[in-house]
Formats: sequence, structure tokens, C-alpha cells
Amino acid sequence: MDRNKIGKDAETQALQYLLTQGLSLITTNYRCRRGEIDIIMQDGPTVVFVEVRLRRHQHYGGALASITHSKQQKIIYTAQDFLTRHPRFQQASCRFDVVTLDSTEALSAPVWYKDAFRL
Repeated sequence: MDRNKIGKDAETQALQYLLTQGLSLITTNYRCRRGEIDIIMQDGPTVVFVEVRLRRHQHYGGALASITHSKQQKIIYTAQDFLTRHPRFQQASCRFDVVTLDSTEALSAPVWYKDAFRL
């Protein structure tokens, strides 16, 4: 199966899961010069920046282990860019969540890590 399609399917499944948990969608695949955020949502008054991680093999650790310090910094920079460009969210509290899915043949159920890392 095409890698891009599997990644898109994982993001779609994560989004659907978060919607069922009561979050509302702001945007998907927000990009700036230094990075991308898969999903940006609102959880009550909080803006939630969501990284979706899919791992096909456990050789190098699970999906959560793939969120390195460097990756966190890129997500934080991109979140700051989003907030700068969208003033209505600048006063909101923010949170960085991760949704992981593991895959061999089919996608596993999403696992949601609220407040997975901080500034």
C-alpha cells in the first residue's frame, strides 16, 4: 500500500477519533517554513496541536518514541507561527497532543496522549 495513503488514513482515523471525544476541528496539515502540524483542534477554550504518528514496525520503538526533541521543537515553532497568523487564538491556552497508531496489516485503534510535551 502507498505510504502517503497509509499516513493520510492514519490522520483521518485520528481526526475522527478526536471528533468523537468532543474536540472541534480548526484545520489540518498546517504548514509553515519550518514544519507541519497534522491536526489543529479546539478542546473547549484550549487550542490543541496534534501530531499523528504511525509505526509499521516496533524495531525502533513505538510510534510515541518517534517524537524526538527535534520533532517537538519543529511542532512548537509551527504552532507559534499558526498563533501569529491567527490572532483570535493568541490568548487561548495551548496543548500539544499525540495520537499514535500502530500498523502491520491494518491500523490499530488510536491511542491519545494529552499534553504529550510542553514548551
